[in-house]
Amino acid sequence: MTLESLVSPFSRLDAYIALPRVEGLALSPNGRQAILTIATLAQDGTSYERALWSVATDGSGRPVRLTRSAKGESGVAFTGSGDVLFVSARPDPSVDKADEAAQLWLLPSGGGEARAVTRLAGGVSTVAATATACDTVVITADILVSAPDLDGDAVRRKERKDKKVAAILHETYPVRYWDQDLGPAEPHLFALDLTSLQETVASSSREDGDTTAAVPAPYPIDLPRPHDLTPQPGRTAETGGQALTPDGRTLVASLRVQEQRSGRYVLVAIDVATGAHTVLLAEDRVDVESPVVSRDGRHVAFVRSAFSTPAAPTDQEIWIADIDGANARRLAAAWDRWPTSMTFDADDAALIVTADDNGRGPVFRVPVDGSAVEQITTDDFSYSNVGVDVATGDLVALRSSWITPAHPVRISRSGSVTSLPTPASLPDIPGTMTEVETLAEDGSRVRAWLLLPEGASAAQPAPLLLWIHGGPLNSWNAWSWRWSPVLAVARGYAVLLPDPALSTGYGLDFIARGWDSWGAKPYTDLMAITDAAEGRADIDATKTAAMGGSFGGYMANWVAGHTDRFRAIISHASLWALDQFNGTTDNSQYWQSIFSPQGMLDSSPHHSVREIVTPMLVIHGDHDYRVPIGESLRLWSELAEHHARPDGSTHHKFLYFPDENHWVLKPQHAVVWYETVFAFLDEHVHEAKWRRPRLLG
Repeated sequence: MTLESLVSPFSRLDAYIALPRVEGLALSPNGRQAILTIATLAQDGTSYERALWSVATDGSGRPVRLTRSAKGESGVAFTGSGDVLFVSARPDPSVDKADEAAQLWLLPSGGGEARAVTRLAGGVSTVAATATACDTVVITADILVSAPDLDGDAVRRKERKDKKVAAILHETYPVRYWDQDLGPAEPHLFALDLTSLQETVASSSREDGDTTAAVPAPYPIDLPRPHDLTPQPGRTAETGGQALTPDGRTLVASLRVQEQRSGRYVLVAIDVATGAHTVLLAEDRVDVESPVVSRDGRHVAFVRSAFSTPAAPTDQEIWIADIDGANARRLAAAWDRWPTSMTFDADDAALIVTADDNGRGPVFRVPVDGSAVEQITTDDFSYSNVGVDVATGDLVALRSSWITPAHPVRISRSGSVTSLPTPASLPDIPGTMTEVETLAEDGSRVRAWLLLPEGASAAQPAPLLLWIHGGPLNSWNAWSWRWSPVLAVARGYAVLLPDPALSTGYGLDFIARGWDSWGAKPYTDLMAITDAAEGRADIDATKTAAMGGSFGGYMANWVAGHTDRFRAIISHASLWALDQFNGTTDNSQYWQSIFSPQGMLDSSPHHSVREIVTPMLVIHGDHDYRVPIGESLRLWSELAEHHARPDGSTHHKFLYFPDENHWVLKPQHAVVWYETVFAFLDEHVHEAKWRRPRLLG
């Protein structure tokens, strides 16, 4: 064994981005098989390729790779008969000319090659819902606003492409969403009956000759024609969730009703055969989202949340109703947690729910008879992608923590957890995770995860990096490949991951402590938990830094203007001037609705720019529409205005990504991000010489 093989992959960024990762799990109808979506680094190191792997849920055997294509696969689901569905832009061998648009593919359960089952000019976005007792499937796909049908959409798309027209005419708000420009197409829900899928020797719509160069071929007659369930969907980026009844006859969907600059989600039943819509539940200033249908098709559960106002946040409530919307009632009214996912238990007697809770993300059972909520898992992990094995009642899911990446597990009825085989083996982590907690100035308990490097002790205390989460309605409770504190731990830093006021998993009152006053208790909570961490003998309180992204970037800016206790501050995708931000973000109505005019004024970090003395590294991507680039441009301008030396030089730095979004996701850009962050920290925390990352020129 060589010395190099003993080095942790977290010590080398090229090795870190090359680690295989589990991105999704889908459970087969019979519960015996789970399909994992595995991402691996492409050979050139500039992107990730995704493939599907099958894992036996009883823990036997070894993972089996099911797909292999340069374009990769995602969005896995099962049909009622057990065939595997996925979305991919892989070439379709049944057509002469390769099409870059992603389509829906089907991999037969009995074996054989995967085949494309759609040929939409604009491609398929996702598998929205599948039925359990038949082979009806609902997909999402974007269709141009003026297109009369699928064939017309193909013609208009070709015309825009040929004439190189990218212009978009907006007639409603919003115009952007996260990192996407909305339009000129709108997202539709389409139903497909896969029982009509036919095998043919040659496609009847084969593109021969030169005629197809002028006019796109009509939709193939040998493929099931998608049936439009939302012919006039409006300019929303997505639904609030949808679910099919087991017989595939009814789609229960959370659809957006446009209202001036915003809107609300209402629960609608869509007859799959006719497309007729029936509103089941709709309330003024209330969202009804995340519907799930019971296994017997008789009930629908959903999340109900009234609009928040500057006065207070509102709860996210679990409700259940008859499938026609009648007899709606709230479940678990005394349970002060917000559901992150829901599905019905094997016998429909309860909902299986995940929720943030005390820095973790356990699985809960919420009985539909109104009795008390039961916590199923009690470890330090967070769970996602939970599926129910209807034969045994056991659960299959992904779980992770800050020192364990996502991996598949089986959860027994008693709550015991067994790891399942995975092609993405778990890496060794160069450190440990423990909890820190303290009391805030108002007596509230504030807790955090503290990741410690190997060897941290009173004799060798570690420098401390305060890492503030985004959201702000969020919690530090699950592994993230993009935001990995273990990379800092591998370089000798202790990393503090706190959940201050506004964090989820501690109840509505804890969120309300920071409502309409982001710079108040969230800030004092962060300082209190930092004091607690610095009081440990294995932490070097003289060498501390702070960082955060999104809301965490906002708080980094606030910290910079209100204390000089840190040696360096990194502010990624941050909010700086709230008066500017609230009108330029992709959902301005929401931000303006949760702040009072005075609260927005009092909570804006830009008022304290003159008080900043700590060196700051500002980072932003130009394709970030949630927190537009103007925030960091103004921050950088005002840092220069008030703190640049006479020759224009400054100890602050600005790392700019012209083609990245809110997160900075391209593998080599992630490497540059971390290289710059660690070089900046080394310069100011350890007083090392500044080392400009090579790829920054």
